Amino acid sequence: MNANAGSEAARRSPKTPTLKEMFRRLFAGEGQTRAARTVELFGWLDLVLGLIILLAPGWAASVLHIPALTLPGSHYFRLAGLLVSGLGTLYIVSGRLNAEGFVFASLLDRPLVPVVMAVLWGYEILPGPLAVAFSVADFGGFLWTLAAWWKEERGERIFIDFNQNAPH
Repeated sequence: MNANAGSEAARRSPKTPTLKEMFRRLFAGEGQTRAARTVELFGWLDLVLGLIILLAPGWAASVLHIPALTLPGSHYFRLAGLLVSGLGTLYIVSGRLNAEGFVFASLLDRPLVPVVMAVLWGYEILPGPLAVAFSVADFGGFLWTLAAWWKEERGERIFIDFNQNAPH
């Protein structure tokens, strides 16, 4: 075995971007794929929803037709808003930096949200309207990212014409 094999592999690996390059990409959003752009936009949606829940829990509860919040319930609802906005920030940064692994991971985890919400609703841990709202938002974002990813993989043609060889 060659002792230089490890150092040769390190030289062939892609260069890690500098901190300056990462901040430039973060603020300019250069080189984003369609799928990464959808992840970023979904992150902005999560950030806004989380901030609304965090800053105006009573109003958010009334819009979702959740029963009046008790003081501890209001605090837990705000905590959920904080977590959702934090997740939104993660999606924004990952989308901006064109993190392909994160895009793929989001395609794996977002279809599970409606299932988890249904279980939480079934055990009466989460009110139904809130479970439906989170499910629709996450699954809608999943479908949007999946369509963008599919379009990137297939080119501009998304739908397959099975009758392309049929006489016209």
